[in-house]
Amino acid sequence: MVNSWILEHFDWLFSYTSFAMVLLCMAVFVSPVGAIKIGGKDAVPMLNKWRWFTIILCTTIAVGILFWGVSEPLYHISSPPNGIAGTPEFAMSSVFMHWSITPYAIYTIPALLFALGYYNFNKNYSLGAMLFSIKSIDQNSWVITLIDAICLFALAAGMSAVLGVGMLSLAGGILNSTEVVHKPLLLGIIGLAIVLSFTISAASGLLKGIRILSGINVTIFIIICVIVFTIGPTSFIIENTLSGLKAYFVNFIPHSLSVGSFGDKEWMHSWTTFYWANWMAWAPITALFLGRISYGYTVRQFILFNWLIPAGFGIIWMSIFSGTSLYFELKESLGLVDVLNDKGPEVIIYQVFNNLPFARGLTILFLFTVFISYVTAADSNTEAMSAISTKGITPESSNPPKFIKFLWGILIGMVAWVMVSYAGVDGVKMLSNLGGLPSLFLMVILCLVMLRFLFMKKNY
Repeated sequence: MVNSWILEHFDWLFSYTSFAMVLLCMAVFVSPVGAIKIGGKDAVPMLNKWRWFTIILCTTIAVGILFWGVSEPLYHISSPPNGIAGTPEFAMSSVFMHWSITPYAIYTIPALLFALGYYNFNKNYSLGAMLFSIKSIDQNSWVITLIDAICLFALAAGMSAVLGVGMLSLAGGILNSTEVVHKPLLLGIIGLAIVLSFTISAASGLLKGIRILSGINVTIFIIICVIVFTIGPTSFIIENTLSGLKAYFVNFIPHSLSVGSFGDKEWMHSWTTFYWANWMAWAPITALFLGRISYGYTVRQFILFNWLIPAGFGIIWMSIFSGTSLYFELKESLGLVDVLNDKGPEVIIYQVFNNLPFARGLTILFLFTVFISYVTAADSNTEAMSAISTKGITPESSNPPKFIKFLWGILIGMVAWVMVSYAGVDGVKMLSNLGGLPSLFLMVILCLVMLRFLFMKKNY
């Protein structure tokens, strides 16, 4: 299969490229480049810092943490890599690896390059803007058009994969209460509702729908975190967070490079490589939107808000939800691993809620959050996909035609429904790998472009 071939031949490149992007984020942050203002010295931000942060977080987070937060650690304690014990410490360190520093570095480098190329070097609204430090590249050449097309395919696959996760999460909540509806039909209804919502929101124009939705979304994230941390196993969460963070930082390099105890290819392909592929599938086109809304901020502020703060949020969320899941499995013996194997990861969060106070209220709030989370992420990315499909977009221009946004929404919805209806979580992983491969090669080039920019005699 194509999927197996991708994993077998390019797993090492996914690992090394992701690690390189972490190092580059650190280098840019401490370098003189950090003082450059995106848009020039007189540029005034189009968003205040709170709005900017909420839109960044919702654009990048989608529904991944909602779906995997409670289920992923159960996989890690029940099926760890060969040679590693399935302990809570290992499970927590793995979710931190997959949901914090490295993923957001994958977003930050291309987004920063686009912001600088588009605003400071006056390049076209295309992925070619990221290559601004290579003077020999013609921004209107067929090569740039080909890169745009390939990355549109990558994001369509990546968005379809994450939409599939959202559909499974919502279906899991509904089927947890009733099984009246046939699952493929239910998934289709849910997918249609989500697609209609995010295409209508995107059609409202740049920053209009998402400005409101992202603020609501992040507020609900915070409320859910506070509630679960307060009424859940607080001391267990704190204890396992600290031990998990210690293991995370101690094993960061070998885990990043898939060496030593982390050389189990089957485990790495199922988890770490899958995640890097998924994030890379989103990164190039998402970068256009993240770069476009960064006008008026410095490079150092850009890295802080696009890399470090979202990574910190990921650690907090995973600490609370993964810690709660592990507590109920290991201390309360609820048999969540058995439920995971029998019914799939989409029902685990509802099993956890059923054992907390205010279970019904938490379930309703969570279902709403899953829905709105994907809508906010898809809104911004549909905007970027439509803009790159339209000629003549400039910082001062109008938004792309609405019919293009609806076409992209319909395509993503159909692909997601087919894959999750007939392949479930395996379908999600397959889409991520197929989308991530073409983006991987662009990420390698972008690492070299950023390195070149750091050593340019005149950066701005």
